[in-house]
Amino acid sequence: MAKRWKKCWQAAPDVYLLLRESNSIDVSRQKILNYLNATEMAFRNDFYELSYAQFILFKNALVVLKNLFSKRYERIANNSPLEYLWKAACKGDSEVADDFIDEFEHLFRGIKGQTRVYPSHLMEGSVSPDFEKYKGREAAVRRSDFLDGLGKQVDRYLRRYPNGLRPDIEKKREENKKRILNAFGASEKDWKDYKWHFKNTVRDQKGLEKLKKAVKITDKEERAIQRAIEHEIPFAVTPHYLHLMDQEPSNYDYTVRKQVFPSIDYVETMISHKNDRSITFDFMREHDTSPIDGITRRYAKVCILKPVDTCPQICVYCQRNWEITSPCMELHAISRKNIDKAVKWLDNHNQIMDLLVTGGDPLIMNNHLIDDLLGKLAEIEHLRSIRIASRSLVSVPQRFDEELLDIFSKYHEPGRRTIYVVTHFEHPYELCYETAEAANQLRKRGFMIYNQQVFTFANSRRFETVALRIALKDIGVDPYYAFNMKGKSELSDYSVPVARILQERKEEARLLPGIFRTDEPVFNVPFLGKNHMRAWQDHELISILPGGQRVYALHPWEKNIREVDSYIYTDVSIRSYLEKLIERGEDIEDYRSIWYYY
Repeated sequence: MAKRWKKCWQAAPDVYLLLRESNSIDVSRQKILNYLNATEMAFRNDFYELSYAQFILFKNALVVLKNLFSKRYERIANNSPLEYLWKAACKGDSEVADDFIDEFEHLFRGIKGQTRVYPSHLMEGSVSPDFEKYKGREAAVRRSDFLDGLGKQVDRYLRRYPNGLRPDIEKKREENKKRILNAFGASEKDWKDYKWHFKNTVRDQKGLEKLKKAVKITDKEERAIQRAIEHEIPFAVTPHYLHLMDQEPSNYDYTVRKQVFPSIDYVETMISHKNDRSITFDFMREHDTSPIDGITRRYAKVCILKPVDTCPQICVYCQRNWEITSPCMELHAISRKNIDKAVKWLDNHNQIMDLLVTGGDPLIMNNHLIDDLLGKLAEIEHLRSIRIASRSLVSVPQRFDEELLDIFSKYHEPGRRTIYVVTHFEHPYELCYETAEAANQLRKRGFMIYNQQVFTFANSRRFETVALRIALKDIGVDPYYAFNMKGKSELSDYSVPVARILQERKEEARLLPGIFRTDEPVFNVPFLGKNHMRAWQDHELISILPGGQRVYALHPWEKNIREVDSYIYTDVSIRSYLEKLIERGEDIEDYRSIWYYY
């Protein structure tokens, strides 16, 4: 037996023996499935004592193992985890990564009732009373004291993630702004003008030199940015967003930098597909869901209108990186003729009640064009809501001037048609007083603001998203969606296992009041749309690859309406994710229950 398998086989020695005694994969399959069925019946008939919490973990692990050893799922995933286990048991090792072995060690612990989930790190230093021993006021007081302790543990994590409304950070941002204005040869008046920010977006070598005078960047960051500029890979940072970064790279601004500074792997992948990126990186298959230029449709009552294909700044994680062009270029709006055709198409499809105006960022257009577009859309009787999707609230809050707000107000008619703003805040450190004031002015005019967070490696630490939710509610923004990272090859550096977003929802978001955790974790399935991640009825773990990556079948939202195939998704391995967390200084014991989220 190879040393690296020792813990795995120790977790389930009887499984190891059954595999070793089998002279073929088919024989081993039958023996293991019989064993799993017998184990299930033994626990269900109370032959073995198991706490209720461990029994739930046992049931879940059992279902997963049966999936993994199923011939049907082996065919669908084109992979046999059982074959690798059988070879390892018979020959001492097999051609798999340690990531694969880790997965099965934890699955075997699950069916043995020997998980290390309890007590969690949140329980450190506290004891949970046996509340069944107490009644009435004494029980209530003890429960309240326990919850106080739990709340204090949450606060301990939250202190790691300050937002830009804290006075000391606000002061730091003022210093940053002065340094940026000096580097750009600009004035306070310029800073308040969104057109100045658009014009001075860092996008080329000249801008990069100014950026380096404002903030220090690492050698890795500079090399990746240089390569992007040299090969005309879309890259852009607004002066406003630049002032959210610390002068020296820090743990605080890590996520801010990761939004706009690409990794070298990302840049090289984009370069290698420069001539076919519109096909290679169209993960959502928008080519196949666009009935007319500028329109994308995946749902019965909702539609997307894309009047532009550019933004004030470029987000590295963008799902439309295949069509995003140079920043701040109004020339990249689709033609007025095509916009008129798209509007006519919308008018002819009266089942559309909700329209998402996106791009790119539609607020890159001037106010006259925005007014003209909204005026045309307002004439469509069946449109009940128009959502303006823009990250300008984060990247250029100066964009929300009186003139733009007046335009929005003109077409906002509660009871007939509602205008909403949908944005992408990724981290509490992205907040500042200018953004808070822009949000405040929108709310005063009656506009609701919703946030769609993309859950990336850079914002996935314990309670990091909880801190974001609290900060957003403080400025009047409602959490709406938390998007699991797409399975796009060029974004592997930013990816997070499905298990982590499920863990965050159950162990972190759940500790907030319901009004703060209104976002829903979702996965955007190509061609079909959003898959809600919380429910087992919407996804299944069907295989584990030799590299330790889980393979999921994501079931479409319409599966009970019509027969439609599931989408097969290959995740990033949990072990590789945890190793990256260690590099960031995290204690992975804090995440040890992640293995039991499927």
